[in-house]
Amino acid sequence: MANSGWSWQLFSTPVVWLAWLKNTPVIVNYRGGEAGSYFEQSFRWIRPTLNRATQIVVPSGYLQEVFAGFGVETTVIPNIINLQRFRPVAMVDDAPATKGFRVIITRNLEAIYGIATAINALAIVRREIPAIELAIAGSGPQLAELTALTDQLGLQEHVQFVGRLDAQQIMDFYQSADLVLNPTTVDNMPNSVLEALACGVPVVTTDVGGIPYIVSQEKTALMVPAGDAAAMAAQIIRLYREEETRQRLIDNGLDAVRLYAWPVVKEQWLTLYRSLRSGQ
Repeated sequence: MANSGWSWQLFSTPVVWLAWLKNTPVIVNYRGGEAGSYFEQSFRWIRPTLNRATQIVVPSGYLQEVFAGFGVETTVIPNIINLQRFRPVAMVDDAPATKGFRVIITRNLEAIYGIATAINALAIVRREIPAIELAIAGSGPQLAELTALTDQLGLQEHVQFVGRLDAQQIMDFYQSADLVLNPTTVDNMPNSVLEALACGVPVVTTDVGGIPYIVSQEKTALMVPAGDAAAMAAQIIRLYREEETRQRLIDNGLDAVRLYAWPVVKEQWLTLYRSLRSGQ
């Protein structure tokens, strides 16, 4: 498993070189939406290690393009979604009822995830949907700053910071939502978007990084530019008003997310390992 920055240097690089010295095949499973900027700064130090990996796997077409831009071939094997755990609300007994229109975010409270943009969008939406509420699951260094922004916009009764949730709580959290919002400014292949699709919840997301590789505009999600609170608000209002659009996104999302089920992804990994064992 590999990521950008010090994670690459301290953890991944030693393993790759030790495997190479022992003539043992090694697969680098590289993740992280900031690979492009990291490579631009440090690729001359990264390339020697990549050259000694037997195979480089990335979870998205976006990262595959990033690597290709530096002359490195990769294989795409996507992230996994547990479709027994993340499933539509209609399939869950005693599913929680919602009041008004409930929007949720499942990202940490860090600047790169654009939570401030979402809060500003909510202030716009509230003029059209007085009963709207936003619940944010995550922790991080921006809590005080985002709480202050909420107070400044008079949204104390409409925004809730629920903190970090455990596995069962996060599933219930998705089940409570009318819409999942992903306001991030940097991303590769966000599991939160795939989890929302698997739970049958429509998604409004920014169009950064690898997101356009996992959802399609108007088909499985509605995408907006990063940092554009007005555009984000317009799409939230649209989904509130347009039941047909909501249902189309839900149906298409449930169909698309099947590609990330373990039985499908498992075969891709087994095929790769078998090819390395046979020396092909």
